[in-house]
Amino acid sequence: MTDHDQSPGWDAHALSGAYAVDALDDVERARFEAHLAQCADCREEVDGLRETAALLGTADLVSPPAAVRDQVLAGIERIRPLPPRRAGGARTVLRRRTPLLLAVAAAVVLLLGVGVATLQPWAGDEPQQLTAAERILAAPDASRVEKTFPDGSTATVVVSRSEGRALIRTTGMAPAPEGRAYELWLQTPAGEMVPAGLMPDEADTTYVLDGDASRATGVGITVEPDGGSPQPTGDPIALFALDS
Repeated sequence: MTDHDQSPGWDAHALSGAYAVDALDDVERARFEAHLAQCADCREEVDGLRETAALLGTADLVSPPAAVRDQVLAGIERIRPLPPRRAGGARTVLRRRTPLLLAVAAAVVLLLGVGVATLQPWAGDEPQQLTAAERILAAPDASRVEKTFPDGSTATVVVSRSEGRALIRTTGMAPAPEGRAYELWLQTPAGEMVPAGLMPDEADTTYVLDGDASRATGVGITVEPDGGSPQPTGDPIALFALDS
């Protein structure tokens, strides 16, 4: 099942800007995307930040003075981004935050332009309990296999033998036909396909497969009737060969 549990104290809203410019690592990205699927506020904020960053991307980049660079870095160390403010459950009007969004995007462009590494000075020292997806992505032995479909959508399988788990991450995945579902399978060394769950009917998702993937030789996707099947009823639309 998809693991949406979040660690206590982890502030997803504060990561909208970093996600919009692809500045999160795999673990943070998986965690934030799980939150994004449930948070309309953050989806709207990410869209606004991406538009702002795109506008700034059309400007001519120049090397900033050293003093400006130092001021930006000092500000990052002192200030932590705040989550969206709400009044009675409604989000503060986005256009009131446009100057802030412009400042954040400009700072990101500046830092990228001078080759500054990603910083996370607000990260605490307390250990955090990782979700199943995060443990797979963070495992030292995690390996990835990616496939691109004819319509341009992509699917990536990540497996960790030490964790004994695998996940699939999709981008732009077309929905299954009406009355059908995408079913996932773990292929055993003997070639048997073992059911590993039904993919969420979402274009962009991260889904942790059911079952033990420690010895799996592949991951398959088939199109099955709603509710799934105990065994594949047709050829896989994708088969990801896993390293042994």
